[in-house]
Amino acid sequence: MSKPVVLIAEELSPATVEALGPDFEIRHCDGANRDELLAAIGDADALLVRSATQVDAEAIAAGKSLKVVARAGVGLDNVDVKAATQAGVMVVNAPTSNIVSAAELAVALLLSVARNVVPANIALKNGEWKRSKYNGVELSEKTVGIVGLGRIGVLVAQRLAAFGVKLIAYDPYVQPARAAQYGVRMMPLDDLLRESDFITVHLPKTAETAGLIGEEQLRLVKPSVYVINAARGGIVDEQALFAAISEGRVAGAGLDVYAKEPCTDSPLFALESVVATPHLGASTDEAQEKAGIAVAKSVRQALAGELVPDAVNVQGGIIAEDVRPLVAVAEKLGVIAAGLVGGALQRVDVEARGEIAELDVRVLELAALKGVMQGLVHDPVSYVNAPVLAQQRGVEVALTTDLDGGDHRNLVRVRLTRNDGSVVSVAGTVTGKRNIAEVVEVDEFDVDVPISEHMVFLRYHDRPGVVATVGRILGDNQVNIGGMQVSRQRVGGDALSVLTVDDAVPAAAMDAIVKEIGAHTGGSVDLTL
Repeated sequence: MSKPVVLIAEELSPATVEALGPDFEIRHCDGANRDELLAAIGDADALLVRSATQVDAEAIAAGKSLKVVARAGVGLDNVDVKAATQAGVMVVNAPTSNIVSAAELAVALLLSVARNVVPANIALKNGEWKRSKYNGVELSEKTVGIVGLGRIGVLVAQRLAAFGVKLIAYDPYVQPARAAQYGVRMMPLDDLLRESDFITVHLPKTAETAGLIGEEQLRLVKPSVYVINAARGGIVDEQALFAAISEGRVAGAGLDVYAKEPCTDSPLFALESVVATPHLGASTDEAQEKAGIAVAKSVRQALAGELVPDAVNVQGGIIAEDVRPLVAVAEKLGVIAAGLVGGALQRVDVEARGEIAELDVRVLELAALKGVMQGLVHDPVSYVNAPVLAQQRGVEVALTTDLDGGDHRNLVRVRLTRNDGSVVSVAGTVTGKRNIAEVVEVDEFDVDVPISEHMVFLRYHDRPGVVATVGRILGDNQVNIGGMQVSRQRVGGDALSVLTVDDAVPAAAMDAIVKEIGAHTGGSVDLTL
């Protein structure tokens, strides 16, 4: 069989190709060349880019075999995530690859403006010795205001603490107790602006944060303040910043990002007290290598059909160790339930019960839904487009949790409601040190059957001879039974038989079984996911 094709559209670290390994056909193209990209992407299974390649709806549509787009970096401005999601294409990035490099650059910019490093360097190289002109300020005992105390903001705080500064921060999503662990005191933005000697920005750019520090905010600051932005352009209003520095209301600034990039012509560049770099936050050998290795790993997972924690258009959350073995169980329970439902769906309910109820179990809902949709639609189903396919078909999806796992430490239940209001329910768990996946409940029947690649479920009126009939028909069709369990609630009532078999059961054989035993419901399920 031919290997999956991975198209690398920009120069990436050699470690990226090494991390991909020998299982893929690696191709290269110039992603900035539109015609070359569209010609090359047609049969690619994965596309790896940095920031120069525009992966828009047209490019995604041209990638008929595309399953994953990987951005070797943090930002996704050049990837149309919505179009990718509609097409069932996973989008991944490397969200932590550059955080150390970005934090270090912010500190470098802060130190540079505090000590006039850049203008003093330029003057000296021009033959001018201007010690008195470039007098600077110490960081010791100054107040540094950190706007955004996320991963990079925390790294900046940790590094600046060594300079003996007072650390304050604004971030509406961070609890004061957590900030206190890093020696940081939280406060409203206006108070931070008034108190800070240095202000460093570490927020993502959103509708909420765009223009966060503008004309009004820059009128609250000390005239001796320095503003650092190595996060995203547009969070600090550049025109307002230029006016504030020109009028002596701000002492200077260190900038690595701009509202429009590339930016080679800004009035800020003419100001001696502004240190400006061309978006170098992630531009270190270490960050590029980390990003390449991270996305290579994500591509391998995506092309193997696994859930990728760094996928930006898959709502699964970070998978806890106790939840991880139940992901495949949830998906297989979804396939089983869909195989038994035999009609249009109105609703999918996923229950996570037991100790896992205290953890983030959203991934179990997603995995179960993927399994359900695989059994109901003809389109390719992925972790990305399963919610889209359900929404398009008017299927409601809900997740509930309960600390009561009954007889099991942990339990996942998938309940499907048909349009007529009737319900099919299947539950499963994992057992033992090897995390053996088992079906433990089908509707109201308790069972204990390992999940196999091929399974048969039969519900019928309990009477003698049924097992023999099922065995005879399967034997006549050269289908070997690996295991069988019969569950019933009372003698002479309804019974449920669950079989594991070595091969898929032919449709004609399944029809014959249902007819001869008078099964109320019956079906074979292929779980070779």
